[in-house]
This record gives sequence, C-alpha cells and structure tokens, in this order.
Amino acid sequence: MKKYSARSEWAELQDGIATIGISQQAAAEIGEVVFVELPRIGSRVKAGQEVVVLESTKAAVDIYSPLSGEIVAVNEALSTKVDYINKSPEGEGWLFRLKLDDAAEFDTFR
Repeated sequence: MKKYSARSEWAELQDGIATIGISQQAAAEIGEVVFVELPRIGSRVKAGQEVVVLESTKAAVDIYSPLSGEIVAVNEALSTKVDYINKSPEGEGWLFRLKLDDAAEFDTFR
C-alpha cells in the first residue's frame, strides 16, 4: 500500500525497505523532467530532508524524504531514462529506497 506525504512524495514499505517517489499529480505539475540528481547510496536522511533534485523544462524542484533512514538503492535506470518519472512516477519512475531507522515511522506516515 502506498502512502502519500503533503508534498506529494509517496512511499511503499516491503520488508523494512521503503521505496519512494513522487505522485502522478506532482509529476504533472513539475512538467517534463530532463535531469535527476539522486542521493548517494549509504547516506542517511531524516524525514523532511531534501534528497533529490528534479530539473524540468519549467524549473528545478527539491524532493524531500518522507521517512528517516539509510539510502540503500537509487533508481539507476533514471540516468538514461529520466522520462520514467513523467511516464510512470508511481512505478518505473521511483527515485530511491530507504532502510527505515524505525519501521513504526511508516505507520504514522499518511
């Protein structure tokens, strides 16, 4: 089950790992994404911290982590297929995976 933040990030939890991306609505508002700056694997983030930068034909947009933990994967496919963010933001266009510091944090997330 996906949960959504007030900023339109989504998270889906499986075996203590949260996959995070942006909502379909957010992708439409951002416009055509032409570049993505992903976080480093192994970096630690707190909920509400800027993690990803998306550059579109309209503007650069900061994406925040809705949860706290360690980045364990990034969507490497986006380096050559950044259009996944526009075509399938809640599927192939996921941004990063996070090993949660506290799995109970997901329960308090919207």
